[in-house]
Amino acid sequence: MTKINWESITIKEFAGIVSYALKKNNIDAVLVGGACVSIYSGNKYLSYDLDYSSYNTIKEIKPCLEEIGFKQTAPNRFEIKKCKFYIEFVTWPVTLGGSKAITKFNKLDSGKGIVTLLTPTDCVKDRLAAYYHWNDPQSLEQALLVAKNQKTNIKDIEAWSEKENKSEEFKLFKKELEFK
Repeated sequence: MTKINWESITIKEFAGIVSYALKKNNIDAVLVGGACVSIYSGNKYLSYDLDYSSYNTIKEIKPCLEEIGFKQTAPNRFEIKKCKFYIEFVTWPVTLGGSKAITKFNKLDSGKGIVTLLTPTDCVKDRLAAYYHWNDPQSLEQALLVAKNQKTNIKDIEAWSEKENKSEEFKLFKKELEFK
């Protein structure tokens, strides 16, 4: 592998390098959370943590990341010197709110590796789940950024919102989406 400039790397490149290292070692991991928003919004929102969900254990994951210079700094967290981004592993399976596990993901060529991540529609749901259940206005803004910058299935998001018992909150999201 060529030398990596960790100080100037983009979040998309970072995700590609991490995903490549994991996949090379037969570790399946899905990028979720704010890093998906960063990628889908063209960095109009920038997350500094890359949340991955994997059914593999941290014990299995750790050597793969150490191979490319990462150090484990907390039970589920890995960092590399001079890099503003870090990695955290969250629970498997990937769910959004009270929904059943998600099994369909997007694949994105980052130029440094193929990243498996939430689809734009599921990324919006993920951010809306935080808005709906934790009353987090920043998550609403993130959902709007993705919905405005990517093709999403609004009817699917509405149906999911109804299952979450958040139809009124969805109406606000849709109104903001049409307004902005």
